[in-house]
This record gives sequence, structure tokens and C-alpha cells, in this order.
Amino acid sequence: MQSGQQRKLPSSGGAALPQKRFYRARAHSNPLSDNLFPVPVCPAEVDWSAHFPAFFSQTAAGAAQLPASVAGAAGAAGVAGAAGAASGSDGAAEGEAAAAIDTNGAAEQQPGSGSTTTPTSSKEQPMVRFADVGCGFGGLLVKLSPMFPDTLMVGFELRDKVSEYVKDRILALRQQHPNQYTNISLIRTNAMKYLPNYFTKGQLTKMFFLFPDPHFKEKNHRRRIITTALLAEYAYVLAPGGILYTITDVEELGVWMDEHLAAHPLFRKLTQAQMDADPVILLLATSSEEGLKVQRNGGRTFLAVYERVAAAGSV
Repeated sequence: MQSGQQRKLPSSGGAALPQKRFYRARAHSNPLSDNLFPVPVCPAEVDWSAHFPAFFSQTAAGAAQLPASVAGAAGAAGVAGAAGAASGSDGAAEGEAAAAIDTNGAAEQQPGSGSTTTPTSSKEQPMVRFADVGCGFGGLLVKLSPMFPDTLMVGFELRDKVSEYVKDRILALRQQHPNQYTNISLIRTNAMKYLPNYFTKGQLTKMFFLFPDPHFKEKNHRRRIITTALLAEYAYVLAPGGILYTITDVEELGVWMDEHLAAHPLFRKLTQAQMDADPVILLLATSSEEGLKVQRNGGRTFLAVYERVAAAGSV
């Protein structure tokens, strides 16, 4: 069977956007199943320079060293990821570009963390500020990238073929538009389990949950991406004043997410005036594949947007 690179990249430029028909994927994946993801022990071990090389100087990226305990495993995983991404390419340049986006998380084993989202001229290293949980085919990331060119943002996706598609899409966009789309990347992992392994307390300013799996059966409600337990984790990684966006075309799920957010003491619903002033709101219903399908079919959407508030008594 041909690899993804061989199936879709033309011999002339190698920058054609990937085609979904070459990435057969299931509609959903069980978030409670055990998958063998390379997961960083803590946020300090995430090497974001592998995902956003344009925002990290070569000196800073090369200065960090792998701990001896994980160097062998991470190195082997990195070689495997680079080999898979570079299969079918005609030169080392494509292999290096593919290594910059490791959808299997192998690159996350090298220390590299900072505190700002400024380019490499800053002495401090940039940090991811936006997270699209269950990013699907990456439509929202692609729309947000030019709107916030200096803000690093990452999508989390559990399905392997969909993750591969998003990785290839970002690489193609970077080749087609030099110096653009360098602030978005993709990590294949289970965000319901490992989100605190990637982000420090109060690191994020925006989180997105677009058209999540409704898990209709009552016995499967524990699999939903918005639950009381998970909201505690989202509140941990969101900075006070940060925004959590949810949208769905399933009314029952929309009510569920709205009620759970409203009941949580660390979230406050945005007023209509605040939502009207937020340019991101307009993208929620039309940026993703699922949103476009709902729009084509004339379906309704149910939006719930909440602000992370400071805990009572906190400074």
C-alpha cells in the first residue's frame, strides 16, 4: 500500500493539499481505551520547538538535552516518526519539515518550555496559548492562524488517520505560503487523559470544543468531553480571563455542556455583548468539517461560551 506522502504529493512541487479520500478514518474513537501514546511526564518535557521551529532559535532549540532515562525511547520514536512522514519524499528537506510536526507525540520528550508567544527575537521561549481539543481535520486552526499570527496554537486529535491528514495539511500550507501557518501544530493524543502533561497552570487563554461526540447512550455520558471532572482540568490549564468555547448541533448535548459549565464555580457565561465583540465566535460554526455539514443541511447549532474566573480568595 502506498504511503500518504506517495498518494497525494505531486512530483512537481510536493506542496499540494492532502485529500481526505486517502485518509480513511472512523467518525469517532473511544476516549476511554488505552492507546500507546508517547506522553511527556510533565509540561517541562514537551519540546515545542519541534512543532513551531520558526518561533524558536536554533541555539535555544539545540541547547536542551534529553534526560538519559527517556533519550533512547524518544530517539527511537522520533526516528520512526520522521521516517513515516518522509516516506515518498524526494529530498531531505521534506523529511525535516515533516519532523517538525510529530502527530504521535514523539517529539514531546525533550525539555523546552517558556512563557511568551513572541517570535525568536525574545530571550524567553514562546508558549502555546490556544488548544483545539478534538480538532478534527484542523479547519479551525487554519482559520485562526492568520488572525493570531504570533500566538502558538495546537490541536489535539485521537484518531490516527485524521491526525496524519492534519499534519500533512499544515506542512503543505507552510510550503505553499512561506512564513505563514508556522504557529499551528497537531498532537495525536488523548486530551481527556493527558492535557495536564502538556500545559502548566494558567498557560492557555483559549480552549475550543467544536462538535464533540455526543455519546447519546446514558452509560457513555462519562465519555463526553465536558464533564464536571474534566472542567476542573480545563480550569487548571486556563488562565483567569481565558475563554472556553463549545458548539454542537445536538440540542441535548448543548444543554448538557451549558449546564455543566454554568454549575462550575470557575466558569462564567459570556454576555451577548461580549460574544458579539469576539471575532472568534463567527468561526465556530463554519470552520470545521462538521460545522459546514450542519450548515449545508440547514441544521441548528447550540453555542456555549464561558470565561474562566479567578477562584474566590485568590490573588
